[in-house]
Amino acid sequence: MAWPLIKLLPKKTSFRFVRFAFFAAFLSAVAVAGSFVSMFTGGFRDNPVAVFQQAQGDWLARLGSVVGRGFNLGIDFRGGTLMEITAPQAIDGGAVRRALNALHFGDVEVQGTSGAQPDHLFHTMVQFQTPGNNPNAVIALVQQRIQGVVPGVQFSHVEAVSGKVSEELFRNGLIALGLAILLMLIYIAFRFEFQFGLGAVFALFHDTILTLGLFSLLRIEFTLTIIAALLTIIGYSMNDTVVVFDRLRENLKKYKRMSLGDVIDLSTNETLSRTMMTSLTALLSAIALWLFGGETLRGFAVAMTFGIVVGTYSSIYVAAPAILLWHSRRGRGPNQETAPAAQGAS
Repeated sequence: MAWPLIKLLPKKTSFRFVRFAFFAAFLSAVAVAGSFVSMFTGGFRDNPVAVFQQAQGDWLARLGSVVGRGFNLGIDFRGGTLMEITAPQAIDGGAVRRALNALHFGDVEVQGTSGAQPDHLFHTMVQFQTPGNNPNAVIALVQQRIQGVVPGVQFSHVEAVSGKVSEELFRNGLIALGLAILLMLIYIAFRFEFQFGLGAVFALFHDTILTLGLFSLLRIEFTLTIIAALLTIIGYSMNDTVVVFDRLRENLKKYKRMSLGDVIDLSTNETLSRTMMTSLTALLSAIALWLFGGETLRGFAVAMTFGIVVGTYSSIYVAAPAILLWHSRRGRGPNQETAPAAQGAS
């Protein structure tokens, strides 16, 4: 027996998506441009040209330095130490922050203060910079200061990342994203046609940049888990796009005298129910992770939630309509100028 709520979805739809394609393209272009502005200026806090000139290393490292200014980089990408502290009573995050700020080690973050856990302890994450060539001495000094303001404190986890390693991680993350999009272009071009590959890349580029723009604009901590989320979003968006493209390819052969816009509308309507149900299922999982996954996974869940929404939108209003830029002549075939009513995807 089918889930009752599924019956609320119409089996046949006839939305005219292409009619609003250029308006959607304008909105997407504005959003992508705004995301770039936020990423490369950090909300106009820095001059990107000056930052690029001051950065050391090759051009990719310099680019990473410029882009990095636009994000609230976590310890993975800016270096420093992440320390988890526990105590039998509630931890005063403000007192911990003031004690460490007195050391003048740079930015100090105290986050994730939680209530008593099953182990009857209170947990807090502390993040700070470790200047100098002796990080162990810095960590020992920080622990001493924390012991002075948190009675009975225990240090259950300490993770240190050097500045050089963090730069390499950020650069490798950019390479991974670029390589993933390139491989998707090759895959789609091989499976369908090159024009389809360009449409898919437009969608992937759109989803990735908007997600990065969200993190830059809201100053959500950007860590390695966010890179993993972006790669997952790329895979999800590509899967959704392939479903639409597969039906579009079939209909292009079947309705050879129908206009390209009508074929796109027909194909999108035929796959719409599958697209929406797949997106809704994934979205519920991402929201549950956001609400109950804890502080460590919150950034990942935010990226997945937003990425699923924009990925679904891009499959309908970016990937398929982008093929409208393909102006090659349609072949002539049997007189099939009209199509039957759109059917739900099987």
